Amino acid sequence: MGFTIGGIREMRSGSRRRGRAAEGTAVAEYTGLWGWAVVPGARAAGGVCSCGESRCPSPGAHPLEFAREVPAGTTLGAAARAWAEVPGASMLLPVGRTFDVLDVAEAAGRRALVRMERMGLPPGPVAVTPAGRAQFLVAPGAAAELPRLLYRMGWDDADLDLRALGAGAHITAPPSDQGGLGPARWLRPPSLDTASAPPEARLLLGTLAYICHRLAPCA
Repeated sequence: MGFTIGGIREMRSGSRRRGRAAEGTAVAEYTGLWGWAVVPGARAAGGVCSCGESRCPSPGAHPLEFAREVPAGTTLGAAARAWAEVPGASMLLPVGRTFDVLDVAEAAGRRALVRMERMGLPPGPVAVTPAGRAQFLVAPGAAAELPRLLYRMGWDDADLDLRALGAGAHITAPPSDQGGLGPARWLRPPSLDTASAPPEARLLLGTLAYICHRLAPCA
């Protein structure tokens, strides 16, 4: 027996059911424990997005238009019921509410984490994507402030593989699959402190910019 989300049929094997149960639990954790909303997202298989658009710009990595988000604060039972209504959906976290994101190459992110820990700079939650990106969750407003912060730190004219994601963007929530490439994972999982109050971008940006510069091909 199967089910369909936007045109892609998925078989409900035992492993599939276990995976859906794990994601339902994760949704409840995100909404009830960490205070984040979860948005049902598309999935991809073989480069084809479940939204049905043949030229989808973000296969398996964007919200489903017809699905409602599970709001922050939703309880375990309510979250499980809500997620059961969107079988096959991936979990996406909306950016720009509780957090913005500083996005760098995974290698740079891992080196930066080591350096931050040596310097006594506690990072907030950090996710890694199957596409090889590290995503540092920071306080909201980072995307709008990034050019000014880079200018003040002297990195505005450097060619850095570093970008900020703000309001309107979404990231894939671990352990959901991203674009058919594999699951997103936590390098540093959220905690009660960092989920509700991630660090200011300026505290991490200097280290991230320095490492990105050191790892740049032309450096």
